[in-house]
Amino acid sequence: MTTAAITDRRVAEVAASAAPFDPDALVRHGEPVIVRGLVRDWPIVTAGRQSDAAAADYLLSFYSGQPGVGYTAPAEAGGRYFYDDSLTRLAFAAERVDLAAYLRRMLAGVEAEAGASFYVGSTDLGQFFPGLAAAGNDLALDAAVFGQALRSIWIGTRTIASAHYDMSNNIACVAVGRRRFTLFPPDQIANLYPGPLEPTPGGQVVSLVDFRAPDLDRFPAFAEAQRHARVAELEPGDAIVYPALWWHHVEALSDFNVMINYWWNASPAFMDSPMTTILHALLSLRDRPPAEKASWAAMFDYYVFGDAGRAAAHLPAPAQGALAPLDARTARLLRAQLLQRINR
Repeated sequence: MTTAAITDRRVAEVAASAAPFDPDALVRHGEPVIVRGLVRDWPIVTAGRQSDAAAADYLLSFYSGQPGVGYTAPAEAGGRYFYDDSLTRLAFAAERVDLAAYLRRMLAGVEAEAGASFYVGSTDLGQFFPGLAAAGNDLALDAAVFGQALRSIWIGTRTIASAHYDMSNNIACVAVGRRRFTLFPPDQIANLYPGPLEPTPGGQVVSLVDFRAPDLDRFPAFAEAQRHARVAELEPGDAIVYPALWWHHVEALSDFNVMINYWWNASPAFMDSPMTTILHALLSLRDRPPAEKASWAAMFDYYVFGDAGRAAAHLPAPAQGALAPLDARTARLLRAQLLQRINR
């Protein structure tokens, strides 16, 4: 699988030694940033420089033995984990596997299984490889901000994760192999032609455009998306930081690849997913008359998207109810009220 970047526009870069690493400050700029050499001293990066086998042996020395999920795509998929032609079924297999055996299948080479590709995605680092982070394969992050960060590991052959978004900020650290990220700002969603809400290849909606050969007859607005795309070519030891809701298309460009990422969000844990709001809006708002929807848009601007304190500013504190700043207790009360209304 050999692919080319769809744009020459590059993601901005900083050197790891230029300043103390502060990913929270980086995402506040609202753009993706490459941090060259951020994890170049990780032991797993050093092992990968020796060989793919050395990297796998090092990684498996921490394996808990717990079965994980392996995704296998046939040769005709070209490493792209996607749908069949109906867009109602996924065109790859998912199975519970012993990760040690599955990694050995990866290292055997794609020729061994008629060009199939292998992928272990978004696997909890501490659960499946306990001790790996403590052995020097971790970032020194402010616990006050990143104490609840989700650390995941991604392992595979030459694979493609179609363009999608995440609902958290991300630090993606390339440990073994090379990767290419192609990123788009959130306002390009319509030009990326999102696929079904379910099923999805990896838990999030993906773009239907095949970046290897974009079909501009079928997806003409993708030409506009390309104008806004940024590309990041990452070597082992490099990292990329990007904000939540940025679309990213990820290509693993080597025969064996390992990446460790950190998802974090500044929002309190008691807040619900905004995707829940979208699903309920499909039920309650989408099919109303246009003039009525415009009126509801004004309501949302007032209560949700505008100044957070405006709607409650003229009310005494005892009367503010759900308009007051949320905490864990008031969030539980509001959730109970919503469930009661939905289950009417």
